[in-house]
Amino acid sequence: MKHMIDPEGRRLPIKLDTTSNGEFAPVPLSAANLAGNRLAHEAASHNAKRLGVGRREFLVSACGAASALLAFNTANAAAGKRGGFFEIEAAAALEPQLAQARLGGKGEFIFDVQGHFVDPTGAWIKTAPDDAFTWSPKAGCGLAAKPGPLSYLNCLGPEEFVKDVFLDSDTDMMVLSFVPSRRDSEPLTIQAADAVRRIVDRMEGTHRLLLHGRVNPNQPGDLESMDELKERWKVSAWKTYTQWGVDGKGFFLSDAVGTRFIEKARSLGVKVICVHKGLPFGSQSYEHSQCSDIGVVAKRFPDVSFLVYHSGFVTGFPERAYTGRGASDGIDTLIRSLVENGIKPNSNVYGELGSTWRFLMRDPDNAAHALGKLVKYCGENNVVWGTDSIWYGSPQDQIQAFRTFQISPQLRAQHGYPEITPALRAKIFGLNATRPYAISADEVKKHTRADAIAGERHAYREHPEPHYRTYGPKTRREFLNLLRWNGGSAA
Repeated sequence: MKHMIDPEGRRLPIKLDTTSNGEFAPVPLSAANLAGNRLAHEAASHNAKRLGVGRREFLVSACGAASALLAFNTANAAAGKRGGFFEIEAAAALEPQLAQARLGGKGEFIFDVQGHFVDPTGAWIKTAPDDAFTWSPKAGCGLAAKPGPLSYLNCLGPEEFVKDVFLDSDTDMMVLSFVPSRRDSEPLTIQAADAVRRIVDRMEGTHRLLLHGRVNPNQPGDLESMDELKERWKVSAWKTYTQWGVDGKGFFLSDAVGTRFIEKARSLGVKVICVHKGLPFGSQSYEHSQCSDIGVVAKRFPDVSFLVYHSGFVTGFPERAYTGRGASDGIDTLIRSLVENGIKPNSNVYGELGSTWRFLMRDPDNAAHALGKLVKYCGENNVVWGTDSIWYGSPQDQIQAFRTFQISPQLRAQHGYPEITPALRAKIFGLNATRPYAISADEVKKHTRADAIAGERHAYREHPEPHYRTYGPKTRREFLNLLRWNGGSAA
């Protein structure tokens, strides 16, 4: 088969790079990451030759993904990072059926509760500089030839979004989320989000996309707009950023501003609050990115579900076992708030993995502690899957890595972390999120198995052309340029 995209096979299917979602400065790869990528490239050449296929053909196969994960295991072990690992047999690098059995999934329902895309036609482009997103690899796709200002942004628009999410990955369903922004400069408006949902519906999809309603309650007009978001746009949940404010100052869900917001959500009957925590961005209020308010409002409003986006994760803050002492940053602030307010596991607080798992894929020790703590304290029914795509390209590599990740027996015995079983993976991949979003996984799967997207996906995978690119800023300069015109955040 002749491949049109990356014909020489220069890109790995599991993407370890410095890409950020725009909410944190890109972090350089560790020596172990660089070694892992090097070993993965070497293994791809060697294994492709053994199987008698080209590099690109090998890399788009399940064996290619297995080969990359095995290389990462080798590099991590050499660096002394043994707290977590990708549980896959060495033979999977050369045996297609075994690789597919390990990486192709077992029919899980994959419900991604955090997706994004950029609206290439929105009013926000009037204030964007001419070079906005030109650094994105997708700025050179075929859609860039369309007429109009900043036409290359079409490469980040709805059509590419559908391909990345529903053709190049195993995602069944996604929630389209929003960024914090002033009301007159949104990279994604509710109207554009609904247009994407209608694109999927026209393909006879069965509501594969749900919508958030963006609410910054410390911005004039946002609380009042919640009625329209519910009635006209049928939003499934509310998305807010506690560290964002038009004046640079955030708020807490437990203060007067946050309380009015929660009470308005309850009165409208949409009692799912998705709150960004962790990943403090730009010059916005750092203190409000921490999770001290989560346990307070979960106790005060037991009928409301609180989905903590990113689970409070902070890059650069090492993940260790939670002890209750010194829990002053990152995921530990979420756990501390739950413990101190008596919020038991599997209650009304959910830890979400968007960007968190993507970053933790680089460090198995941090990944093991983070996932172990979240399952232990939020509960095995209250950790939910999110990828923060489109910034990281197709989420398939995040899915494949999670399908094989395991916490070491030593850490499980020492800290009471769970083994990541197929049943637990299935819960995190999608079943857990069905409870707050009030959907039936069985009902959705029954329809999506035979809808137009399923048919298109099946035909596409006879000759797949994944690009294995990421879109977000990869250097500090790109990150600062994005912040300069986008008011502090890209995602």
